[in-house]
Formats: sequence, C-alpha cells, structure tokens
Amino acid sequence: MYVKVSLTIVLVAALCSTSSYATNKDKSLPPGLQKKVDSGESLPPGWQKKLHKGEILDYRVYRQGSVVVPVNHEGIITIKVEGKVIRLMEATREIVDILK
Repeated sequence: MYVKVSLTIVLVAALCSTSSYATNKDKSLPPGLQKKVDSGESLPPGWQKKLHKGEILDYRVYRQGSVVVPVNHEGIITIKVEGKVIRLMEATREIVDILK
C-alpha cells in the first residue's frame, strides 16, 4: 500500500513539473489576440513589445509572416510580420534577433 501511494506521488509530481516547463517555454498569445488572429484580423500595434530574443514566436504570428530570407545553412529564417523583421530558428520558432 505504501509503495502504491509513493509511486502515485512521484508520478503526479513528474507530470506537474513537465507541464509547467512546457508552458513557460512555448508562450502563446493572450486569448484576445488569439481570437483576433484566428478570425483573420491583424495584430494590434503593441504586440511587438512582447517579443524578446530567446522566446518562442507564437505559431499564429509566424503563420501571418512573409519570408524575407529563406532558411540558411544554420536553420535560421527571416520573416516580416506587419512591418517587423524577425530572424528565428525555423524548426523551433525561437527568436534569434529582432531587426526592425
């Protein structure tokens, strides 16, 4: 009985720690912005302030962008989203640099 309870506690703790790591790593848009993007509207002017090097660009924002420079040998792609030029790792959408 003690073994089952201990095993259950360990499994629950492991599941909780993995899910919180995934949430911190893959930041998404706030619900209001997600709704706008999903309905095809453009993003508001202040959304760029939320972008920082090392963060993961939300897939919805990535999808709205147009390719400026195709993927290079390092796996970096440059896209333009509503006047903002962003260099990121294509595979993970991790922001490498914000140019404009």
